[in-house]
Amino acid sequence: MTAYDLEPGDGVHPGKPVTVDRYTVGARINHWITAISLVLLAISGLALFTPSLYFLTALFGGGQWTRAIHPWIGVVLFVSFSILFIRFWRANLWKGEDNIWLTRVRDVLLGHEERLPELGKYNAGQKFVFWGMSLLILVLIATGLVAWDQYFFRFTSIETKRIAIIVHSLAAVGIICVWIIHVYAAIWVKGTMGAMTKGRVTGGWAWRHHRKWLRELVASRRSNAGTPRTPAE
Repeated sequence: MTAYDLEPGDGVHPGKPVTVDRYTVGARINHWITAISLVLLAISGLALFTPSLYFLTALFGGGQWTRAIHPWIGVVLFVSFSILFIRFWRANLWKGEDNIWLTRVRDVLLGHEERLPELGKYNAGQKFVFWGMSLLILVLIATGLVAWDQYFFRFTSIETKRIAIIVHSLAAVGIICVWIIHVYAAIWVKGTMGAMTKGRVTGGWAWRHHRKWLRELVASRRSNAGTPRTPAE
């Protein structure tokens, strides 16, 4: 079995219960900087998008400050997510079991996970979120730079800026939808929030949701420490 999705910091610890390291401190900080940046961008962007939401500019010190801060938060998001991408792209590569997971998505929704294939660190839904975010953030940073008149006014025409703003707005709506799905799934799957805050999950959680990944961790631990334990222990 090729462990394509084991990452630095992943580990399994015997005990009652077994605990599994899923995210390092650095990865969690990286994730939350990305998440907070995305929320701030959504709020400030919506405030600038329509007069009915202009009152949200008060959260940033008014309209002028909102207009000035919004693109810089976008730069923070791009840099932070780029680091996340480097960390996690390999574990999000598409595998054969992801096709099976998609065909049995009804079992996912009904909680019949015993009918699903063994999965690596991420399932197909999580991979869709990852690659969707990756694509949309690229579109947002590219169109955002085109519309950032303070620094790039001379390099593009008015017509190009208008098109960029339309595409930017559509991409923003798309990434907000993806973010909502991501948050809902994190709350819906009990134990997931603990991975995002504490960095650890129980062995039972890993066995139920990401059994292939857990098997890889146990096999890696055996080869490194020579301790023979089964994934369910």
